[in-house]
Amino acid sequence: MAEISAEVAEATQRLRDGMANGVLSFPLTSFRDDGSLDLDAYRAYLADRLATAPGAVFPACGTGEFFSLDEDEYRAVVRTTVEIADGRLPVVAGIGYGWAQALRFARIAEEAGADAALVLPHYLVGAPQDGLVEQLSRIAAGTRLPLIAYQRGQVSFTADGLRRIARIPTVVGLKDGHSDLDRLQRLTLAAPDGFLFFNGAATAELQARAYAAVGVPAYSSAVHAFAPEIANAFFAALRDGDDAGVTRLLREFYVPLVELRDRVPGYAVSLVKAAARLRGLPLGPVRAPLTDPGPVDLADLEKVLDHGLSLVGAARRSA
Repeated sequence: MAEISAEVAEATQRLRDGMANGVLSFPLTSFRDDGSLDLDAYRAYLADRLATAPGAVFPACGTGEFFSLDEDEYRAVVRTTVEIADGRLPVVAGIGYGWAQALRFARIAEEAGADAALVLPHYLVGAPQDGLVEQLSRIAAGTRLPLIAYQRGQVSFTADGLRRIARIPTVVGLKDGHSDLDRLQRLTLAAPDGFLFFNGAATAELQARAYAAVGVPAYSSAVHAFAPEIANAFFAALRDGDDAGVTRLLREFYVPLVELRDRVPGYAVSLVKAAARLRGLPLGPVRAPLTDPGPVDLADLEKVLDHGLSLVGAARRSA
């Protein structure tokens, strides 16, 4: 990595420690039934999530419906997250769209007290490596925040592209959502020492063992947004080498959840929010263009969730 400031080095080390010690939490954003932002509900929900000791928290990202927030709402969500976290764990805010708009969000996040920013894939068009590098360079030039690139959709780095973004002093890591393990292995081998990687596949637990095998054990957990008991039980089983426990949770909870998630586009977010509502959390609906699950899918989701919670409860009773 390029030479970095003491402030960036400290933030990067906190992220590294967090990634090693807990799941990476991507909280939902609370809306009222009329679609307006509900900060009181978000505050209570987030305090409950952070009490379960995630490694870091990533507000206003994909699961948090970044794409549907205006700048004032975004500012309120990030500021509230920083207040609730109170320095106990890193806060990494989502930023995105083209570099100019991403930089506006980065400056808001910086002013709100975020520790770093996750650069979500840019809008719509594909781009060559030169453009991807320039995008990050322009964002980095306008904010002091450490940046984590997110490759997914139309964003995909080559080994040379990875080397180039790692030379940008404040680009400290990469979240991978492509699940191309051959390419990812090449990227980890091309990266300088200390560069951060984590698994950002949809329902990342399903591929956590495969990612760990290529040197990327850290992962984001959408399940933590609605069932931290399950997310933390899986993390502990994976960390402790409990292959039977990992396999049981994958076979009986995560695979059925993914099969349900794959029924409708957007369920990677709206199904997660519906599961949280099933647990009594007042998070409200998703915003268009996402849609909330219908009665049949909700009934199936409740069965999957109840079974996952029962697996964790049974494991605790037998411990």
